[in-house]
Amino acid sequence: MADIFDVVADTTRRDILAVLLERETAAPQSAGEISVSEIVSTLGLSQPTVSKHLKVLREAGLVGVREEGQHRYYHLDRGPLEVLEDWLIPFVSSEAAADAATLAGLEAGSATLNQEQRAFASAIGKAFAETAHQVTAAVTSKKRK
Repeated sequence: MADIFDVVADTTRRDILAVLLERETAAPQSAGEISVSEIVSTLGLSQPTVSKHLKVLREAGLVGVREEGQHRYYHLDRGPLEVLEDWLIPFVSSEAAADAATLAGLEAGSATLNQEQRAFASAIGKAFAETAHQVTAAVTSKKRK
């Protein structure tokens, strides 16, 4: 199986994920499902191209499929995206950004952090990121039920 970062690195696959997310939010009664032909129409791509990318997304666990006769209906599966979220949180968290700016300011000035203080600050940042992730996952899980 391809690395999740490699899978979402492709623009077309990100576009397909965006279409699936849009369907999920715009038409909740559809359970987020959309047919391949609708994806083709929305993105203006060929059916073989869309199918090829959907296969990669399916193998990575980012989409699920329901077969009905010859038709395939795809939906978004957020589970594997948690790996990306875990990696991104320290970079996009406003608290982490503020902490980094504070650290940069301290290092530029006369007051510098020693190794023990840096390790402590890093541990706090990681704990914060993990807690934020757990809260987000719990809220998302509760919304699905």
